[in-house]
Amino acid sequence: MAEVNLKKIFNKKFNESLVHQVTTDYLSNHRAGTKAQKNRSAVSGGGAKPRPQKGSGRSRAGTIRSPIWKGGGVTFAASPKKYNKKINKKMYKNALNCILSELVRQKRLVCVDNFNVTKPKTKDFLDKISKLKITNSLLIIDEKKINVFLAGRNLKNIEVVSPLGMNPYNLMRYDNVIIDSKIIDKIEGITS
Repeated sequence: MAEVNLKKIFNKKFNESLVHQVTTDYLSNHRAGTKAQKNRSAVSGGGAKPRPQKGSGRSRAGTIRSPIWKGGGVTFAASPKKYNKKINKKMYKNALNCILSELVRQKRLVCVDNFNVTKPKTKDFLDKISKLKITNSLLIIDEKKINVFLAGRNLKNIEVVSPLGMNPYNLMRYDNVIIDSKIIDKIEGITS
């Protein structure tokens, strides 16, 4: 374990409403919003009146694409929609700092010295992680350590990200967060 005083760096009071707002906005920005159905005007066909207005004894009908007909359009059809919400930079940074500060208080944030693997092998990666006795974790390391990214990408309960790849959702999603001591300054710059 690295001798870094995390309590000094991340010492923000936890603001639940801010963290909730930023997290929900972040997740809604990742929604596709591509659900779509066809209404009566979008369904092809139905240009001609299917039968005369009077004389058949049946109900009046102007088109075979009416929602009450088989093969007709959907009454209140869903259409593509944007769920994007604006997140202020200052709020986003404060929320990240709040989450990291809370992780330090709960002893779920672990700082390690120079986490690296020589080859992009999952076995080597698992040996390193098992020494820490940590499962279900987010590993934040320098983006230049490509072997670590390649070795850890196929594991179920472990996610490897660069400092720019961390977000409110993945910080809270895992039981533990492991940070490489060499990028503490970078993370401090992102969150302050």
